[in-house]
Amino acid sequence: MAQAPLPTPDRITLLAGGREAFPRMLHAIREARQSVHLEVYHLAREGIGDQFREALSHAALRGVRVRVILDGWGSALDGRWLQSMLEPDGAEVRIYHPLLALFTGRFRRNHRKILLVDGEVAFLGGINIADEYGMVGPDRAPDLAEDSPEWLDVAVELRGAPAAWLDARLRGERPPRPRSAAQIHLSGIGGGRRLRTLYRRSFGAARTEILAAHAYFLPDRRFVRSITAAARRGVKVTLLLAGRSDVPLVRAGTTRLYRRLVEAGVEIREWTRSVHHAKVAIVDGERVLVGSFNLDPYSLANLETLVDIEDRATAEEARRWFRQRADAARLVPPEEALRGDWIGRVADAVGRVVAAFAEKVGRVLSGR
Repeated sequence: MAQAPLPTPDRITLLAGGREAFPRMLHAIREARQSVHLEVYHLAREGIGDQFREALSHAALRGVRVRVILDGWGSALDGRWLQSMLEPDGAEVRIYHPLLALFTGRFRRNHRKILLVDGEVAFLGGINIADEYGMVGPDRAPDLAEDSPEWLDVAVELRGAPAAWLDARLRGERPPRPRSAAQIHLSGIGGGRRLRTLYRRSFGAARTEILAAHAYFLPDRRFVRSITAAARRGVKVTLLLAGRSDVPLVRAGTTRLYRRLVEAGVEIREWTRSVHHAKVAIVDGERVLVGSFNLDPYSLANLETLVDIEDRATAEEARRWFRQRADAARLVPPEEALRGDWIGRVADAVGRVVAAFAEKVGRVLSGR
C-alpha cells in the first residue's frame, strides 16, 4: 500500500514586493497538482496580470481545481474579462459584491490577498496583481531607487502547517490552529476589530522597539494611545508612513496625528520614492505582523488577512527590510510636526474632517 506523502516542513519567507513575490507565485501555480485558490482585491488585465491569467488557465486545463475570487470594486474593470477568459477552461471565478452592488448599500469589500496552492504553500500580504507592485524582469527599478515606479509593499510565503490550516479554513472547516511560528487570521465582514486587537496588544506588550510601515494610517484614539504610551515608557517607535499615496486625502488624516506622536517621542519617516502600500510591523525583533489589514476604519469592515509570526529569523529579515527603507525615507523633523502656524492649523482641520468621516463610515460598515 502506498504511503501518504510526508507533510511539508514549515517554512516562512518574507517577500519584498511583487518583484520577489510574483515569480514564486507563478511557479507555484504552474506546478500545482490539485488545487489553486486565488483571492485578490485587484488583478490587472495586462502585464503581470495576463501572466497570472495564462498560468491559471493552463492549470485548469490540466485538471487542477482553480478558484478565483476578485473584488467587484477593486477589479471592476478587469474582473469580468478574467471570468470570460478562465471559465471556459474550467476555472471558477467569482466577483465579490459586483460594482452594481454599491448602489444597494453593499460597500464592504474583499480586500484579501491570498494565493494557496495544493494546501501546501500560501502567499499572503498587501500585494495586488498588477505591474505597479513589481514587474518580473531585470529592467524594473527596485523600490529603493529614486522615484521608483514600484509601489512599496511586502508579502510572506508560508509552507507546511499554516498552509494546510488555511486550506481547511477556506473549505469551510474549523480546524484547530497548528503549532507553528506563523498563525493566519482571517476576518469576516465586520470582524476586523479582532485583527486590530492583535496589533494593539502586540504594541502594548512591546519592551524595546516597534517598527511599523503602514500606507493608510488612520488609527482610532485608543490605538494612538497604545503607540504613544509605548513611546513614553521607553520603547523606540518608528513609523514609516506615506509621503506619496494613491489615496491623497488619507495623508491629510494621517498628518494631523503627527504632533501628538512626536510629542510622545515617536519617530516619523515618510516614504516618498513611490506609492506606499505596505502593511507590516515588527515588535522587539521577535514578532512580525503582515497582511492586507490596514490601520484604518475601513479594514474593520472588509474581508482581510493578518499573519502573526513569532520567529526571530523572519523578524530580523523584516527588520532589515524596514531599516533599509526607513533610511531612504524622509525624516519628519519635530519642528514641522509641532508647527502652530496657520498652515499647520488648516492642515490639522482638514485632517480631522477626513479622519472623522472615515471613522463614521467604518462604524456603519462594520455594524457598530
